[in-house]
Amino acid sequence: MSSGDNQGSRRDVREKIIRLMHSVGRGPQKSIPNEELRKLKSAASRLDQMLKASEESDHQTLKSAAARLDHLLSEIRAGRDVAEHIKRHRNAQHTEE
Repeated sequence: MSSGDNQGSRRDVREKIIRLMHSVGRGPQKSIPNEELRKLKSAASRLDQMLKASEESDHQTLKSAAARLDHLLSEIRAGRDVAEHIKRHRNAQHTEE
């Protein structure tokens, strides 16, 4: 997944949130008490932080996978058998689940 894909999916999530907020906000207009507004801004800030953390986590996972793939390709180019390494990695993933 490229950086552009990440930004595209992030933009899609934000647009969905905005559409939902607008659809909810089409009711009768009334003023929001300051305390309620403060709570909403705080919740929006936390949501934004969660989205950023998720994006960073996805980015780190992709970087790690790319590094493992690069290592395996280097081993294959050097003529080494990587089957055992792949089996160990697959078994380690199954034991973690």
